[in-house]
This record gives sequence, C-alpha cells and structure tokens, in this order.
Amino acid sequence: MTASTIKRPRTRTRRSLETVVVEALEDMKAANIKVLDVRSLTDITDLMVIASGTSDRHVRSVADRVIEKAKEAGFRPFGIEGERDGEWVLVDLPDVLVHIMLPRVREFYGLEKLWSASHSLPSPA
Repeated sequence: MTASTIKRPRTRTRRSLETVVVEALEDMKAANIKVLDVRSLTDITDLMVIASGTSDRHVRSVADRVIEKAKEAGFRPFGIEGERDGEWVLVDLPDVLVHIMLPRVREFYGLEKLWSASHSLPSPA
C-alpha cells in the first residue's frame, strides 16, 4: 500500500478512538491526562494523548488496557514501545499517539512544552 492509497479515518472515527483511549486511561486511574491536537504541527498523527502512571507496573498496566480497549473498538495499534522498562510506554494508534509515563520521565522530556503550539482539547468524558 502506498502513501497515496492510505485513507485517513473520518473525524467521527478519530473522535471515537479518542474517547476509547481517554476512558481506558481514566478506568485505570492514569493521572494528568492531556489531549493535544497536533494536526497543524505534524503529519504523523492528529492527536497526542499524554498521561502519567504511579509506578512502572502501573504504566504498563495502563498501556495494556489502552491496547485492549482499542482492539475491542476495532483499532489495531501500529506499534508499542517501552513496555519492557515501563517508564514510558508509547502506543501508536491510527491518528492517535498515546504516551503513558512516570511523572519524573514526563517532567524531564516535557512533551507538553515541546508541542505547546498545539491546541489542548478538553477530555471527552
């Protein structure tokens, strides 16, 4: 499949995936959930969802739940990184990148500041 034949999901589909992700994060008690709209800044994704876990085990469990709920909703992850260490797990979903991090790792990398030109969206709860 070439880049020109890849079809982007309609906004309704993206919003439903956003809802699935945020609800999974909330169900697992992830902290400080932020949804960033980065469409105007990059072509690799539409949204970045950033959340914190309380321990490496919690970060891995939260990521597992996001993956499980996304699959149940019909969205297969393109990739998952960082599960072994559990300090920062990245879940690459269609048009949504999910970062689940320990608070110290989140503060160190400062993704919210890095993508500060984006527009923060309210959580769809």
